[in-house]
Amino acid sequence: MALMPSRVKYRKLQKISLRGVATRGASLSFGEYGLKSLNNGWIKNTQIEAVRVVLARQLHKGGKLWIRVFPDISVTKKPAEVRMGKGMGDLDHWGCAVKRGKIMFELGGVPEEYARLCFRMVAYKLPFKTKFVTRGHK
Repeated sequence: MALMPSRVKYRKLQKISLRGVATRGASLSFGEYGLKSLNNGWIKNTQIEAVRVVLARQLHKGGKLWIRVFPDISVTKKPAEVRMGKGMGDLDHWGCAVKRGKIMFELGGVPEEYARLCFRMVAYKLPFKTKFVTRGHK
């Protein structure tokens, strides 16, 4: 099950700027514990799915998981050894631009130590550095 929008107005998008700090989605909204991004970067739909699988296995239907990133930006790629020009290339994957300070995943209904353990496993699957945050903590 690949995460992607059900339909989009335009199949190919222009590149989005990844500078600055996240203002929206920078605080916990749903769960008691969260995983915050410490760098700007892109996260692919396959990486989000890998995180979902890891957390689903760890939680055993015990806690609640909120995924606060969605890959709604199409990323194109040209084939290898193709000359410059001739347009954008074909759609390669869907991604999400993540700015530093953004809460990407939240957990609730589990002890803090267990949430730390789960998010440590998740951090290996992500392409940038992350930080474990709790409610009432900056």
